[in-house]
Parts: sequence; structure tokens; C-alpha cells
Amino acid sequence: MAREKERIFGWHAVLSALERSGHRVRHIWMEEGRADGRARSVMRAAAAAHIPVQRIGHAGLDVLAGGGHHQGVAAECDPPDPASEQDLDALLSRLTQPLLLVLDGVQDPHNLGACLRSADAAGAHAVILPRDNAVSVTPVVRKVASGAAETVPVIRVTNLARTLDSLKAAGLWIAGASGEAQDEIFTADLGGPLALVLGAEGRGLRRLTRERCDFLVRIPMSGSVASLNVSAAAAVCLYEAVRQRRAAGAAVPQPELAKPQGTL
Repeated sequence: MAREKERIFGWHAVLSALERSGHRVRHIWMEEGRADGRARSVMRAAAAAHIPVQRIGHAGLDVLAGGGHHQGVAAECDPPDPASEQDLDALLSRLTQPLLLVLDGVQDPHNLGACLRSADAAGAHAVILPRDNAVSVTPVVRKVASGAAETVPVIRVTNLARTLDSLKAAGLWIAGASGEAQDEIFTADLGGPLALVLGAEGRGLRRLTRERCDFLVRIPMSGSVASLNVSAAAAVCLYEAVRQRRAAGAAVPQPELAKPQGTL
């Protein structure tokens, strides 16, 4: 049975889908009267891919985007093929110095979108999510990610603890972020093959996830707030790993190694 098409919205999300997964885009709606640079870029990319663009009013776009902040553009796409544990194995077989971001039960689509954006910026090779009790890659996630949902492979796994065991068997170190950790992230060794694991908003790492970590690290907090938002914490952790790799002269992850979601 054919899977239901998905709608995405926002200039970065739509343009990235056209440029990286144009074969999935079926139709584009653009707000009447838009003729700025972003609108022209979308029009050019759509014309090159032979995808129709329909001009409609702002209220019509509000309906198409389900009330989301569409910025004046929306698109209908075929959903990507879901990536799986087998795809993760194939990805790791191509890498010598993997850097992965693992999110243990993040529920907020804005947080997931921001985490994807940071993962793309830092050159992470994939983001791993559990299938249950976690947000999936929704239209809101794609918009917040500003195109990163099309460049960073997102792999949803049935059993996160088992996946972490598999990553350890493949030679990766598993570093969990926890406010209760003794070691600060800036003194921990993040220079080797690494999976950074962050927990859900408020709850943190689940017990089974925490037990699978080789070591725990914390981000030092010098102000009055007790912790960072999970997306901000992910950015700090990823860039500390990148900083250490550069300082050691190790290969830093490169964005071109990442393929669009579902095409590993």
C-alpha cells in the first residue's frame, strides 16, 4: 500500500528538499506576490526538476501547513524510505572515525530540528532515535532543521540499548551527557570513534541507556540555570568532539559523507 505523502514548509526546508531529494517532491505551493530571492531560488529549482508550482493566498498556505509558520511556501513530497539498523551497519562500514548523535527520547519537534541542524553543522554522520516515545521527523522538525533533515541520515531503532551495544562492538566509544557526571566534557577524551548520547527534555538518560555508556560527561554550568536545552547541549558536545579531533590532527567528519535520510 502506498504511504501517505508528507507536507513540508519553510524556505530552507523546501529548497533543500528540491536540491537533495527532488525526486520525492511532487507539488509546491507559493504565496501570491512573492518574487524575492528565496522565491526565485525555489522557482528555478522546481523548474529544473519539472515540479509544478501553484500560487495561492496566505490563508491557503496556513491550511496546507496545518497552522505551522510556513514563511510563504509549502511542498508535498513522497516520504523517504525509513533508515534502519542495517543501514547503520552499512554506514559504519564506510567510516574510520564516525561521529554519531544519539537522542534518547526527545519529544519536542523544535528540539529535534535544532539537534539535526547542529549535527549537520558539526559534520556528524548520523542521528539515531528510538522508534517509541520519541518525536519523528515531522514537517515542523524539517522546518526548524533548515534543510539538515535532508542531509543528515536519521536512523530510528527498535531497541536503543541493543543498538548502543552494537556500536560498542563496532569500536565506538559511547559518551553520555548527564548533569550528575563527575567529569566535564572539556576534559574527557572525545577524539576517537564516538557516539554522543543525550537524554530527553527534563528526564535525561534512561537507566538502560545510561548503563550502556562507557563514560558520562557534564557541561559545566556557571550561571543560575541548572541545565541547557537538549539542542544547545548537543551543539556543545558535538563541537567539543570536533575541536578535539582538530587539535589532535584527526580527520574531522565531512558533510559530504552524509547522505539524504533514508538513502544510506
